[in-house]
Amino acid sequence: MDARRAPDDGSAGNLLDGLATDLRERLGEDVDLVAARLERRLGAAASALRRLYPDVARPLLERTLAIAVDAAAARPAELRRLDLRREACPDWYQRPEMVGYVAYADRLAGDLAGVGTRLDYLAELGIRYLHLMPLLRPRPGESDGGYAVASYDEVDPRLGTMDDLERLAGDLRGRGISLCIDLVLNHTAREHAWAEAALAGDPTYRAFYHVFPSRSGPDAYERTLREVFPAFAPGNFTWEPTLDAWVWTTFNSWQWDLDWSNPDVFCAMLETILRLANRGVEVFRLDAVPFIWKRLGTSCENQPEVHDVICALRALVGVAAPAVLFKAEAIVAPDDLTPYLGTGDPERVECELAYHNLLMVMLWSSLATREAQLMRGALERLGQVPEHAGWTTYVRCHDDIGWAVTDEDAGAVGWSGFHHRSFLNEFYRGAFPGSFAAGELFQVNEETGDARISGSAASLCGVERAVASGDAAALDVALRRLELLHAVSFALGAIPLVYMGDELALLNDRSYVDDPATAGDNRWLHRPRMDWDVAERRHVAGSVEARAFASLRRLAAARAASPELHGGGRIAVERSPHPAVLLVRRKHAQAAPLWLVASFADEPVAIGRGELPVWRGRGHVLRAASAGTRLEDAQLVLEPQGWAWLAST
Repeated sequence: MDARRAPDDGSAGNLLDGLATDLRERLGEDVDLVAARLERRLGAAASALRRLYPDVARPLLERTLAIAVDAAAARPAELRRLDLRREACPDWYQRPEMVGYVAYADRLAGDLAGVGTRLDYLAELGIRYLHLMPLLRPRPGESDGGYAVASYDEVDPRLGTMDDLERLAGDLRGRGISLCIDLVLNHTAREHAWAEAALAGDPTYRAFYHVFPSRSGPDAYERTLREVFPAFAPGNFTWEPTLDAWVWTTFNSWQWDLDWSNPDVFCAMLETILRLANRGVEVFRLDAVPFIWKRLGTSCENQPEVHDVICALRALVGVAAPAVLFKAEAIVAPDDLTPYLGTGDPERVECELAYHNLLMVMLWSSLATREAQLMRGALERLGQVPEHAGWTTYVRCHDDIGWAVTDEDAGAVGWSGFHHRSFLNEFYRGAFPGSFAAGELFQVNEETGDARISGSAASLCGVERAVASGDAAALDVALRRLELLHAVSFALGAIPLVYMGDELALLNDRSYVDDPATAGDNRWLHRPRMDWDVAERRHVAGSVEARAFASLRRLAAARAASPELHGGGRIAVERSPHPAVLLVRRKHAQAAPLWLVASFADEPVAIGRGELPVWRGRGHVLRAASAGTRLEDAQLVLEPQGWAWLAST
């Protein structure tokens, strides 16, 4: 492509005039299709780049379009066909049959090749989306669980090679399963080639990072920054003797923050995304994305430029690989979260997916308090997302649980936010009277009293204590709790995620303390290795594993058969007739409403016909429900920790 032909005003005109001549030999019959994609997306890319980099907007647009078109020309034929299918069915990721699974490749099956041998297991569970946790080559030694990336173009050699990744992506695609991987946007490892070039004195790559010759700059920023890891990585800057300067390190001293105000960084990351997309990656989890833009006097999180970066990347990736999705890893306040899905501007397209961290936190809060009022209020205040976007919901993940309960939300139900967060820590570490949980505190901040919780879903739900005591009744209740949490997640997400092992009710793995590489980080408590002998017990009737697996399998099947759960539908939290009951209405344009009714009570709850809006003037049917839930003439009866998906007819 002749980059000199890029338009002065950001329109597609001059560029498209020469596109067919310049590219027909490389793109063949796809040239007109790529041109149409370019025409559709060029305005969004140009506008975002102009806001981000006003001094170089025109040449940068030329440069980034060349990158996108080169990637389109290099895209394998099978992936070009996937692009066409996805363009013909743009809501593919919102279909109710979409259920996701999250795992570390090595802990699931040893390596990428091993994962390929376990696809029957995923299919048995009803999985259509597989997120493999950090698998790109990390720095040696400590690597923040793989989030300190030393090379975006290599797989961790312990897991395999890029060819193995491409092969696995193809095998998954053949089964209708989309591959998601992590892309760390905020930082690289100190050992990344860019950082090593900076250390060697290359000014081009020194400019890839935030480097300060004196402490005055860091001190000015620190006044408004928070500490992410106060216990083992206090502060946000690290002295680097080789550079004779301070480097911005939000997370750890060996994770260097990239300077996204440098357009070279933008171009390098665009190339990275497109190379991985052409290997078959379909979804990118944009890790630590809220942190990527820095502004003095602010928290340096969720800055407006962050959204422009995503918009520009989204538009340019859509030219070359329209089958690709972005998922925001933005664990932020609700008001800051929905903009990552493109709210506030009808022309803005950012991420198609974002984590519903608020729902996860509120689920665990309700389980401990046996009430749903706090969750109801918090979800009511969360705005709707655009029809083209949706939530990835989850019960547990690889990370700790940070209690994102705002003082405002707690105050609305007459509670103290600080005291409620403290209660949740005490409850889930098993120290509160009557607690059923077996978690551990993570990142205790002695100055503020803040802390977070580690532990597997099953252990936090009480399965561990019940198994240890041999109490069959307590085990029944614990498994009901686990199912209840997933039933809510499956009802409210565009893509509900199952974290590896939760489908088998795997317990905390305390062997992490025996490995020096993990002993200092108790998040490995809930990152067990899959025991495939234990997994086989899912076929042993009455076993814990069989009961948990069958529960999630039923949920996946019921969800796939419920068109009301299309991810593009509207969600409305309704007033509940009982303080322990969450009542949510789901409505998609092409289906009748569906109601989620979920009880966090320890006793049965009966809801009369007149108390449920679903009964007003309509017929009704149970799409799915917990054991013992029954629909009688005059009422819906929920057993303890009971739930129902009640559809209008």
